[in-house]
Amino acid sequence: MMPALVFDWNGTLLDDTYALLETTNVILDRFGRPSIDINTFREHCDVPLDRLYRSLGMSQEEVEAVERDEGALFHDTYEPLADKADLREGARRVLALARRESALLIILSNHIVAPLQFQLRRLGVDDYVTDVLAFESRATQYKSMSKGERLRLYMNRHNLKPSSTFIVGDMPVETDIARSLGLTSISITGGFVSTSRLQAARPDYTINNHHELLPILQSHGFFRNTKS
Repeated sequence: MMPALVFDWNGTLLDDTYALLETTNVILDRFGRPSIDINTFREHCDVPLDRLYRSLGMSQEEVEAVERDEGALFHDTYEPLADKADLREGARRVLALARRESALLIILSNHIVAPLQFQLRRLGVDDYVTDVLAFESRATQYKSMSKGERLRLYMNRHNLKPSSTFIVGDMPVETDIARSLGLTSISITGGFVSTSRLQAARPDYTINNHHELLPILQSHGFFRNTKS
């Protein structure tokens, strides 16, 4: 049996942390607030993003202004920046390996399906991905089912076994999902939150890049004929 590999997208596979930081600073500047650095961003970043804005001192009225017109201020700033982002170190190799080994490769994201699929095509890895689980549109983002519920329903529908399902993410939410569903959790540093915040969630494993994922899978009995 091959494993099911569930990846978060932003900050995990896509190296867009600084794109989100720049977007956040554009939003802060719009309301006359000081910009933040990467360390401050990683200490405050949370989803839904209104939690980030509030933790940085924005008022309810300012947050509502950001969310107006289906989040146009955010999306119109972020998407052109994301178009310049590459995959994170080792990600392309892992995606190609999963395809070669006929493993399921699922993207589980708080982003929106259409722009995410555009990025997969832009980066030339769309054929590696089995399914994309994300929000349907700007209008439904953070308003329909959660990532955990979306994955739970998918696993039930496809009879995926928790014991052979791994979830990789750059935020504590992926560890929480893994714990809830009985999956193996792998946190990757260098994304949207600090290493200390990742470790506080107590994932099963912590990696710094996707090259470090293969030995973990091999220790669980998968991809044993592939060199690290």
